Amino acid sequence: MGTASGGYASRDRNQTHVAHSFNVSVVIPTYNEAGGIEKLIAALAGVFSQAGINGEIVIVDDNSPDGTGAIVDSLAERYPCRCVHRAGKLGLASAVIDGWKTCTSEILGVMDGDFSHDMQIVPQLVEALTSGGYQLAIGSRYVRGGGITNWPWRRRVTSRVAIMLAQPLTPIRDITSGFLFFRREVIDGITLDPIGFKIGLEVVMKGNYEKAKEIPYVFTDRTHGKSKLNSGEIVNYLKQLSKLYFGGGRHKRAPKPDPRRGESSNA
Repeated sequence: MGTASGGYASRDRNQTHVAHSFNVSVVIPTYNEAGGIEKLIAALAGVFSQAGINGEIVIVDDNSPDGTGAIVDSLAERYPCRCVHRAGKLGLASAVIDGWKTCTSEILGVMDGDFSHDMQIVPQLVEALTSGGYQLAIGSRYVRGGGITNWPWRRRVTSRVAIMLAQPLTPIRDITSGFLFFRREVIDGITLDPIGFKIGLEVVMKGNYEKAKEIPYVFTDRTHGKSKLNSGEIVNYLKQLSKLYFGGGRHKRAPKPDPRRGESSNA
């Protein structure tokens, strides 16, 4: 492991470990996000500071041609961030998994790097895990108070169909959410399939938890870069669902949740 020099993290290009101890680590996978990555890191670091969260921002970059990874390296002296550099575009889910493997925090999370996920609810997600009795907290578009803006009708239909296909597997309403935090033990000893980009679905369906909470937010379509959704990812999602269906879904059941509070059991 490289040594830190007055900053938050090692400046080694292949850095994978933190120099400081954190309680919360949020992984953000990136590819060609140079246009907004500094603004994102600064804003999220500000949310951490204002909420008193001892958190780090772990960027996992797939060798972006626009230099996203190098920009993150240059910011490591100013913000609690670091970059895990990968050799190429290896997939969003595998990027998140690789990022989590480098973290030692008790609380892990994931969110997008394009401002589509409302970082203002991050303190609520973390609080649900630290003092709310939950092991999994999900930023949800599909509970009361949540929603979507700036999406064309085709994206809305695609999202709703994806949700509908997964509904028999779990009571969680936003099963395709990519904005979630959980306690480390949720994935301890669990093999997560890196197929596609719906890593949240893997955590929800395979994780070790008793109670999950969905916290509403309004999804805003990305303001920088290009959407990662394409026909190939849709096919991967269907493959992922097939594996989960044939694997029998979740087997343990917790007490019946109260949907009015955004609660879900691990059914």
